[in-house]
Amino acid sequence: MTEKPKLTLYLAAPRGFCAGVDRAIKIVELALSKWGAPVYVRHEIVHNKFVVDSLRDKGAVFVEELSECPDDRPVIFSAHGVPKSVPAEARAREMVFVDATCPLVSKVHVEAERHHQAGLQMVMIGHIGHPEVLGTMGQLPEGEVILVETVEDVATLAPRDPERLAFITQTTLSVDDTAAIVAALQARFPAIIGPAKEDICYATTNRQAAVKAIAPKIEALLVIGAPNSSNSRRLVEVGKASGCAYSQLVQRAEHIDWRALSGIRSVGVTAGASAPEVLITEVLDAFRERFDVTIDIVETARENVEFKVPRVLREA
Repeated sequence: MTEKPKLTLYLAAPRGFCAGVDRAIKIVELALSKWGAPVYVRHEIVHNKFVVDSLRDKGAVFVEELSECPDDRPVIFSAHGVPKSVPAEARAREMVFVDATCPLVSKVHVEAERHHQAGLQMVMIGHIGHPEVLGTMGQLPEGEVILVETVEDVATLAPRDPERLAFITQTTLSVDDTAAIVAALQARFPAIIGPAKEDICYATTNRQAAVKAIAPKIEALLVIGAPNSSNSRRLVEVGKASGCAYSQLVQRAEHIDWRALSGIRSVGVTAGASAPEVLITEVLDAFRERFDVTIDIVETARENVEFKVPRVLREA
């Protein structure tokens, strides 16, 4: 029997589920136990195929629009948030609905509303087409939120009044990239008002900091997460920017490219905020099958955030 090659796995901590994702999944599970199947969910509750498939097996039906839902079954809005028009339509149809929007995304919605009422036009830093961006922009009338994705976009911004501006951001962005865009905004529009506390959420910030801490120790980084998960894709970018040339997103252990890892002696493992711990365990087990593994946990923060589920689901 050939001896397995030695490998050190640097396991980033924190990693995986954040409080908003945990709450959103609980909301679907509690709704199923309260009202029975089917319960409809507008958009993937969180961006992770494993999570969505397991909830589908329990009786959740995932749709993209409210028009696909019957009036007489409960509907849940995903953790990413929805435009104001969606709950308005649900009320008009007298539907039972539960909003699973992450409280940290809701905080950005409230911020946008407050600035709008003060007569300011909003600049949103975010990724075009992402459900969180669509939901946040949909809090205000059309034209009241201008989206910027890059530093270059700032140069071509044409606001209504450069003296009456505020900015908000998507909660799952790269901390470093966003800082550069904010600096460009402040240089071009000195009067622009920013959030009292940054909009990028604690979980996104913590996971990126943990990747930066392990990057100098590793030859390759694996980020467990979904291709449509913004925070997971940012972790891959942070790994590359921190000097880890081989930085890859994998949905599950079966997607690991073992040939690319041959001869490597140190690998970093982290997971996006919507990836469950079971997928991390699966990846670690796959490494143990092939290597003589030593695990080194690199912890940069401790998280004890918890968000309550809506009252309607706390009542029997």
